[in-house]
Amino acid sequence: MDQPRKHQVSLRGASAKEISRDALLEKVSHERELRSYARRANAAVLFIQRVWRRHSMTKKTALQLKEVWENSLSNHADLMTRDWVSSRLLRPFLFFISCLSVRNRNIQNGDVKCMQDCFKILLESMNSTDSRRNFCSLAVGTLEERRTWTYQAQKLISLCFFILAECAASHGRSQDFFVLTSLALRLVVILTDLKGWRSITENNFQDADVAVKNLVQFLGTRRSGLFVATRKYINKLNVPFSSKINSVNQTDYTFLITTTAITLALRPFHMKYVNSTGTFELDICHASEQYWSHVLTIPWLTQRVPPALLPALKHNSVLSSCFQILLISRDKILMEISDMDRLGNQCSSMVIPPVGWALANIICLVTGSESDSSGFNQDLDCASYVHVVITLAENFLPWIDNVGCKDHCNFDISAEPTGTIFHEDETICKSLKMSYMDLLRPVCQQWHLAKLLATSREVASAHGDKTLSTNNPNYLWKLELLDITYFYSQMLRIFKELNPAAGQLPILNMLAFTPGYLVSIWGVLESSLFPGNGHYAEDTCRGKGKVSGDSKDGFSEKKQKDASKDGVNKWVNVLHKFTGKSQAGSGHIDLVEGQPGTSEVSEDSSDVWDIETLRRGPQGISKEMSYLLHLFCATYSHLLLVLDDIEFYEKQVPFVLEQQRRIASMLNTLVYNGLSHSLDQENKPLMDYAIRCLHLMYERDCRHPFCPPLLWLSPGRRSRPSIALAARAHEFLSANMRTNDTLHVPSIGSVITTTQHVFPFEERVQMFREFVNMDKATRKMAGEVTGPGSRLIEIVVRRGHVVEDGFRQLNSLGARLKSSIHVSFVSECGLPEAGLDYGGLSKEFLTDISKAAFAPEYGLFSQTSTSDRLLIPNSAARHLENGIQMIEFLGRVVGKALYEGILLDYSFSHVFVQKLLGRYSFLDELSTLDPELYRNLMYVKHYDGDVKDLSLDFTVTEESFGKRHVIELKPGGKDISVTNENKMQYIHAMADYKLNRQILPFSNAFYRGLTDLIFPSWLKLFNASEFNQLLSGGNHDIDVEDLRNNTRYTGGYSAGSRTIRLFWEVFINVIKGFEPKERCMLLKFVTSCSRAPLLGFKYLQPTFTIHKVLPLLFGCMRCPSLGCNWRTGCGAASVCFYLLQYSEASDIQTSEHIKRETSLRNQFECRI
Repeated sequence: MDQPRKHQVSLRGASAKEISRDALLEKVSHERELRSYARRANAAVLFIQRVWRRHSMTKKTALQLKEVWENSLSNHADLMTRDWVSSRLLRPFLFFISCLSVRNRNIQNGDVKCMQDCFKILLESMNSTDSRRNFCSLAVGTLEERRTWTYQAQKLISLCFFILAECAASHGRSQDFFVLTSLALRLVVILTDLKGWRSITENNFQDADVAVKNLVQFLGTRRSGLFVATRKYINKLNVPFSSKINSVNQTDYTFLITTTAITLALRPFHMKYVNSTGTFELDICHASEQYWSHVLTIPWLTQRVPPALLPALKHNSVLSSCFQILLISRDKILMEISDMDRLGNQCSSMVIPPVGWALANIICLVTGSESDSSGFNQDLDCASYVHVVITLAENFLPWIDNVGCKDHCNFDISAEPTGTIFHEDETICKSLKMSYMDLLRPVCQQWHLAKLLATSREVASAHGDKTLSTNNPNYLWKLELLDITYFYSQMLRIFKELNPAAGQLPILNMLAFTPGYLVSIWGVLESSLFPGNGHYAEDTCRGKGKVSGDSKDGFSEKKQKDASKDGVNKWVNVLHKFTGKSQAGSGHIDLVEGQPGTSEVSEDSSDVWDIETLRRGPQGISKEMSYLLHLFCATYSHLLLVLDDIEFYEKQVPFVLEQQRRIASMLNTLVYNGLSHSLDQENKPLMDYAIRCLHLMYERDCRHPFCPPLLWLSPGRRSRPSIALAARAHEFLSANMRTNDTLHVPSIGSVITTTQHVFPFEERVQMFREFVNMDKATRKMAGEVTGPGSRLIEIVVRRGHVVEDGFRQLNSLGARLKSSIHVSFVSECGLPEAGLDYGGLSKEFLTDISKAAFAPEYGLFSQTSTSDRLLIPNSAARHLENGIQMIEFLGRVVGKALYEGILLDYSFSHVFVQKLLGRYSFLDELSTLDPELYRNLMYVKHYDGDVKDLSLDFTVTEESFGKRHVIELKPGGKDISVTNENKMQYIHAMADYKLNRQILPFSNAFYRGLTDLIFPSWLKLFNASEFNQLLSGGNHDIDVEDLRNNTRYTGGYSAGSRTIRLFWEVFINVIKGFEPKERCMLLKFVTSCSRAPLLGFKYLQPTFTIHKVLPLLFGCMRCPSLGCNWRTGCGAASVCFYLLQYSEASDIQTSEHIKRETSLRNQFECRI
């Protein structure tokens, strides 16, 4: 059976082709749309015809009316009355001018003459004392006359400001246009100034005053066009720093027009109503909004306006009104300011936005020019000023963060209306930024901060020391320390972002050296972070305001406990997140259990330094505390750069040592927890300065301890990850994470490299060894190490030329030096040496080459003048043949020793190690390098007399190979004398040269060699002293039991052998009577290094071995230079592979005999 057909309906009979219902409906709809389109098209055509006919007829009528109007002016003197001016002069004039010029936004040359004639007649009428002839007398006439006059006056005002705008846009016009503009503005001045009305009597004075106030009110509206025209005109005036722009010629007319325009723009702020009930201020809300969006956002406003007009712009009535309106209608005004970007034809993300110019102009208007240090304007409300700047800065900073100012930006200084888009070269772009930064310089003056602090104290004494709420309507007119801190915190960010190189230095200098300010900030922080414990800060500033540690008032203690409980296991989740592994079951892993050193930390003593308020990092504190911390960290980190040890430890300024410990604990807890939790972009500036300040405090403590060790360990006690997990996560994240990801996920790598001190030193050494083991495993997977002896590097070294032969054969290997080295020694007689090889010949080679190359006699390194005689590169090494290359090779030698775990009995200067760790050295570190020079510089710093008497200049003299070299510390330094004004520059320039510039080529070379084998991130686990311990062993006493448990026995000996048991019994008893120095000598007797391995003898490379030998071998003594063996009556030591050769027939010697043998061997070794 056939399938049923679709429903079809035939509407045309049997003879027509059948069509479906849906198709018919679609066809009908299409035809309906066509008919509708045709109707709309016809209507549009008719509308266009009507508009065109109207335009044509209007233009024709305007031209005819203009011709009649011009003819009627021939005998106006006889006909001029106020009615004639209104009906015969103004009415047709306003019509044809609006049709021919205003609507077309262009003034023809022929219209200029008409406007001039009209304005002259109007001025003549308004200057008449006869009320019948004075046009202004219509304002006090009948109701109809008043309405007509008001309408015509407003149209005249709008026309006059249109002329002003055209004057700015058409700066190339003839002189007649400037005359017309001056006439137009003069007309507006008379219309809006009651004193210019000549026909007013006492009877109609109040009506005239109302009429004038209505016109002034109209000036402040958008319809008048006053502020738009003023902006366009002022924006075309010259900018002092650039002469490459098109600007209005500075003539007498220019000054007159500028003065009149500014006067009219400020007129709404000065007018008041006067009536029988009293005096009332004019409603200036609209005027203030227009003034904000169009005038205060003009780029370089105070530089473009003639200096004689600046007092009018700075008047308190203007600024105070603007401040109040902004704080009340903040969102509306800021929206209008942001809309200014869309008004111009040229817009770019690299333009300084209008809100940025408003910020700069307000600061200049309030504080005056940089040369004028008289302070704030008299009677200025400083509290409103601070809140206005904060409001503008809050809206400027997001633009900086999202767009920023690029070096290669395109700015056009004459672009309208938003400031600058230069189509110039990079030099002009930099000049723009420097010029803009100069506008903000007044906030870097100390009087500026002092005035704000004095005002806050006055406000506090007037209102009482009460906690203020932002919901309180009176809050805007109160000024607290917290407000001042927020002000400078915002300004600091702006300075830093616009000029990262040195922009923030002026403001940091001012903040750091303003007496009492830093102490006041810490007083607020201390009372909040250490409640109930008292604080040492002087309460120098009342009205400090209270800050809350938690971002939410109701934050429960349970959440903090849960966060602390889960803090350890979050590292597992983070690592699983990046590796893609499932997190199931990972919540039961205890990462802290079994960690070395963790159980040794007392919970009670550690909690003293673990600040509960900061356990969630910047995310867990209030906005107010965040600003306080940001400014405190930025200021104090800057002060620490110039604070010498005498001031810090002896004078204890600006804080006593107990306060310094609290500051260190605060920074330590904040940074550790900030890196442990996710960090957003808003908190990044705080973390940057907190990390910087923390490093300076920690490095100072490393040189001269002032904090207990538990303080640095306390934040990580609760949530420190295990060693293996931390090492693997650090390597994985370093290799796979993008830079931006570190802001959103907790990074173990960031914690380890930034706050490495929260891990005990022994744990960090284990991490280092874990890194090395992981690297070896990676190399093995890559095929670089496939089995014992693979990729072996074989070298032949002559005993008398260890450094030269090693440099020649190994220097070009680079990272391949990680492979095993097989060393064959050739004696001084030229014969190959033979002997036992337990893998220790490479260790002997490294020991010998470091001993020879690091000796001061070799010329590459010298020793510091301090008592510990640490190694520092010799400045004369650059003159040696291959001197820099040799130092780079020694970096690889040290890297090889660290990579293999071989101890070298040498320590480097703190300053030199700082360079290897990528850290800059500052003034107070000079005491560890050259104490005498440091004392001399401190003498200059604290010298009470005239430093010129010391006859110093900005040079330093060096001597090498008998020649003296004079080096300038700054360009032209030999001609610059050191004075009281520049002595700090001299001190820091000298310190910078000695600590950084002088050794930089050598440290860079050594660093290149060292990092061929040791990754830089591994080195950042340690400070300078810890690096030396990693290289040469720990300072702790020898653990004989640990040595016994990690000893290997060969040649027939075992741990249970009678001789071995007897040896250890006697050895332990004898060594107990040794002094620590003697035990170190004994250790050096068998290992060539006087210090024990940091993690115990388990990590001694090669392993300590006692080897059984025949008795007949004893009785002879062989020089170490021939076989590195030392044989005596009791045994022999082979220091190249930590081998003690011992015979069963050897008599057990007394302790005095062992001391004598050990001392003799060490003395002999020193002589050779």
